[in-house]
Amino acid sequence: MTVDKKIHIIGIGSDGLQGLTGKPRELLQSADLVLGSEPTLALVPELSAQRLAIGANLPEVVQTLETHLGKKRMVVVASGDPLFYGVARYLCEKLGQERFEVWPHVSSMQLAFARVKESWEEAYLTNLATHSLESVLDRIRTAETVGIFTSEDEGPPAIARQLLARGLDYFRAFICENLGAPDERVTQGELSEIQEMEFAALNVMILKRKPGRPDQQRLSHQFRRFGNPDDVFIQSRPKSGLITQAEVRAIALAQLDVQPGSVVWDIGAGSGAVAIEAAQLATGGMVYAIEQDVADYHLIVANAQTFSVKNLTAVHGLAPAVFAGLPAPDAIFVGGIRHEASRLLVAAFKAMRPGGRLVVNTASLEGLGAVYNALKEIASPVQGMLVNIARGTEQLETLRFEALNPTFLLMVTKPAATK
Repeated sequence: MTVDKKIHIIGIGSDGLQGLTGKPRELLQSADLVLGSEPTLALVPELSAQRLAIGANLPEVVQTLETHLGKKRMVVVASGDPLFYGVARYLCEKLGQERFEVWPHVSSMQLAFARVKESWEEAYLTNLATHSLESVLDRIRTAETVGIFTSEDEGPPAIARQLLARGLDYFRAFICENLGAPDERVTQGELSEIQEMEFAALNVMILKRKPGRPDQQRLSHQFRRFGNPDDVFIQSRPKSGLITQAEVRAIALAQLDVQPGSVVWDIGAGSGAVAIEAAQLATGGMVYAIEQDVADYHLIVANAQTFSVKNLTAVHGLAPAVFAGLPAPDAIFVGGIRHEASRLLVAAFKAMRPGGRLVVNTASLEGLGAVYNALKEIASPVQGMLVNIARGTEQLETLRFEALNPTFLLMVTKPAATK
């Protein structure tokens, strides 16, 4: 038999060779060298080919494949879909896509979500074989649904214990074991229950956030003065994605030109992220976080306590009605403006001291048009900025970027008083 010039990457399920038909089965049975993780290789004990376990030795695996290409019939076996959090992407990047043929199987992650009847369209998915739990906790903390390929070192009980230790008790867990096999089992329970159980090595863990639970902030011994990560702030659900993003927050604070003695208003403060960081800059001044939603008002108070800022006052009320009882500001930030933009911005601009800066953040094109037209009526020039941010995330040995929703910042300055 002639040696194949391609390296075949074949996805298999928990039923091993029996679950394959046609060409993939034939390729495996005729292989001279089979490579895969130890648990995956254990699914095909009947093969007589030479074996090489894939673990932390990925450079050695690449070298082996390159050395024997065209000399041995080689097959890489992977669980489920090799291109879904599998080794196929890494190998293709290192050796070139043209050297491989990929034969996918149903991913165990797909099966797990099907078993618990949850959509995985917007779920956060991760693999603890390539990322430590510590490195992905911030993404888990703010997710609605999480799918986890567990690892030998970090199985469901260990994951449950670590989540509970960090106050992330607001998930219900589903553990899907040996999917597709006769001994398949799905267990659901509280994290406090899961931490005491034992599970098979082949499992997928799904976390589903309980309704109405707020995000828990990431605790830190040392907060930044501004530009803190979004998840250090407690946020309400389902509005947590509406926080002014850390990078946008930093730009907005720079445009506000907050000085040590400044008085700052944050109108529509939400969880209070901008107000808190403004308070850390205006150490001798005062910041007023204005919020009409009572739940968000209490989040501002809680976040201010976490950051230990003493020069911030949370104001529960409707703008612009509450302006009359507040001292005139040197800087105003307006976030999440929805209706009656003109009336609110006119009142805010009028209340501001001469030389003050007004900065508005809006995320929609409709909001951009309404705010721009309103600002043109009260000041000139109107400065505008479109902020596009992409955050880097490591996958295997590559750095990729995930784009955040773009947002707009519009700024005006009140003319200084003439002598």
